[in-house]
Amino acid sequence: MTQCDIAAMKATHPVFCTIVPPHVLDKLAQADDPALAGPARRTLEADAAQRTHRRLTTVLGAPPAAPPADAAGDKPHRTLYDAQHRQELPGVKVRGEGDEPGQDATVNRAYAGLGATFDLLLKAFGRRSVDGNGLPLVASVHYGENYGNAFWDGRQMVFGDGDEIFRDFTLPVDVIAHELAHGLTQYTANFTYFGQPGALNESVSDVFGSLVKQYVNDQTAEQADWLIGAGLLAERVTGVALRSMKAPGTAYDDDVLGKDPQPATMADYVRTGRDNGGVHINSGIPNRAFYLLATALGGKAWEGAGQIWYDTLTGGGLQVDASFTDFARATVAAAHARFGDGEEQEALLKAWSQVGVPTG
Repeated sequence: MTQCDIAAMKATHPVFCTIVPPHVLDKLAQADDPALAGPARRTLEADAAQRTHRRLTTVLGAPPAAPPADAAGDKPHRTLYDAQHRQELPGVKVRGEGDEPGQDATVNRAYAGLGATFDLLLKAFGRRSVDGNGLPLVASVHYGENYGNAFWDGRQMVFGDGDEIFRDFTLPVDVIAHELAHGLTQYTANFTYFGQPGALNESVSDVFGSLVKQYVNDQTAEQADWLIGAGLLAERVTGVALRSMKAPGTAYDDDVLGKDPQPATMADYVRTGRDNGGVHINSGIPNRAFYLLATALGGKAWEGAGQIWYDTLTGGGLQVDASFTDFARATVAAAHARFGDGEEQEALLKAWSQVGVPTG
């Protein structure tokens, strides 16, 4: 059985993954201001409906994706749809691969973000699309009324226009890349979306989301801000982003949103039944490990730390229920296989030690 066969088998059970954690929306839904609570409740309802649809699709089988026009080549195959503020997907087609930009800036940003993610995967890792086989990239924009989220549903990307708390979800390119990276995980390690493997799932998306942003901006690890969703929060919110890989727990501290609950080390690991066992919360721990490694190595993060994470994700040695320790040990093996016993190995062991995840 080939790695492609294994990936295809694993990909039969995709999950519904959103960029804004449910605990944030729950907090907003309890706000006294109906202008804040109403959109949050509608977003939660829309997300619940999509999760139900995702489970039904998993049972019944998702329709196969149309083969890309250039399946054997190195070009993306993007299709953008306008949901026209409805919740039926995909919506009305508004831009295909190679079409000139239109008047809708949201469509153009989504198109460019999908292309940037495809470009990084190809040029840095030699991977053609998220499945490694040229999978078409489909996205719908203008989803729902004041929908405050973005998600990957196992087959396509979906973006809301936001509300009084969140701006247009296509504004930060790392949000686009984060959600598309859930597709990368789906076709590789396919981590179970609960507890530590779920947090790894979210962390991998944050890692590749940040890498795409750094790639687009031609930044080194030292120059990067290591924020996820910078520019997404409206001016009324006291915060800079949804998450910080550099300093988990510091992205926002707001009267309405509450305080960023992410821990930076295992000493503050959060045990909860909410958010699928804290998948968006405890992801701060492996996020910081990646940041520490990338900045210790310096240079372009996708050339060193990113290669280790990609090799770990695609190496086939991880179980779907992998713990942080399992993943950390796998990164050590991947680093040795690619770089030998050099500075990469030393920096990696130090990074995991600093966040309290054992590798021995």
